[in-house]
Amino acid sequence: MRGSLSKVLAIFWKDILLEIRTKESVTAILVFALLVLVIFNFAFEPETATMNLVAPGILWVAFTFAGVLGLNRVFAIERENSRLAGLLLCPIDPMLIYWGKLLGSFTFMFAIEIIVTPIFLVLLNLPLFLPRLLLIIVLATLGFTSVGTLFSALANNIRARDIMLPILFLPIVVPVIIAAVEATALVLQSSPWGDMMTWLQIMIAFDIIYLVVATLVFQYVVEG
Repeated sequence: MRGSLSKVLAIFWKDILLEIRTKESVTAILVFALLVLVIFNFAFEPETATMNLVAPGILWVAFTFAGVLGLNRVFAIERENSRLAGLLLCPIDPMLIYWGKLLGSFTFMFAIEIIVTPIFLVLLNLPLFLPRLLLIIVLATLGFTSVGTLFSALANNIRARDIMLPILFLPIVVPVIIAAVEATALVLQSSPWGDMMTWLQIMIAFDIIYLVVATLVFQYVVEG
């Protein structure tokens, strides 16, 4: 168990160090997400009822498209000099490669969301301390990156990978995004916990399904 965890963390730390050195992905994704928020903020008046209705959608549109940009980079660095083939030749279970990549994808996306969310709340004059919103972000991001990491590996073998990834990936992850939007709307409306429990349960259920299925089929995807 300890040996498996160390291998997962080694893959995770490799991706983290590479991103810290280059800063290519995080900077581009952060700028893109902020631009989406700013554009929508000019499109709708912050104090109107319309803005209150569309705000959850705006936030998750920014997260979704920024996340897709990030997922395009998960295995892109492994294409150079056949790094993925070399990684698969190492004495390591492909399942652990998936979990290492998943941990890196989750960390990158969550870091972007932690920066973008307070800006979003300030633009809409909402309270900054919303722990329920943080829970929603964690659950939705886990589901998003768990299936996204798998499809990123699948798209890595396709010539038009930048186009095919969102086409293949987004229809599968839609239930999590919808649940996140609905739960976020309830949080912004200060609704009680009971009203959002159904949406939280949906996200948890899909997170478990995505994680189990992706872990089981990852080996066939990367070796196919």
